[in-house]
Amino acid sequence: MARPRSFDQDEVLRVTRDLFWSTGYAAARVDDIAAATGLGKGSLYGAFGDKHQLFLRVFDDYCVGVTEAVRRALDGPDAGAYERLRAHVLAMADVTGADARLRGCLLAKGAAELSGQDPAVAARARKTLDDLDELITSCVAAAQRAGDISPDQDAARLGGLLLAVLRGIEALGKGGRSPAKLRAIAETALAVLPRP
Repeated sequence: MARPRSFDQDEVLRVTRDLFWSTGYAAARVDDIAAATGLGKGSLYGAFGDKHQLFLRVFDDYCVGVTEAVRRALDGPDAGAYERLRAHVLAMADVTGADARLRGCLLAKGAAELSGQDPAVAARARKTLDDLDELITSCVAAAQRAGDISPDQDAARLGGLLLAVLRGIEALGKGGRSPAKLRAIAETALAVLPRP
């Protein structure tokens, strides 16, 4: 009979995620993960598989969490869509500017490090970016229907532009750009949206 696990799986995944997020995949050794979580290698392997499987688990959980957070921020009726979109773009700039450790986004970090050689990471990153693009585009289209963004422009193109701006803000923030400059970029991106 197998012994029941005597550790908090969610806490182990959170600690492991933070280690990968801070150091990157390659630099995070299994010994480091074991030390950070307080688990032996055997327990880690038994519960989560090897280092790659563990990374995929935390990367997937992170990507799902990001997508759901954006969905919660942007979903709603057409009336108010522009305000939700504006609040989201500005909040992302502010959160990025407040990241004193310059960790950036695990999605961007994992994709940059591993997508070229890891099809599973590449596929998950692509799906997440597609989902984010769709959520932003849907919010733009809702703002167009509400009359807050001009319907003369293609919603998908505007959504793609905002996604690129948000990803760019994240990269610039990781590079140490000041919070004021990140906020100014976000405000400029919003100002170029075609208003009726």
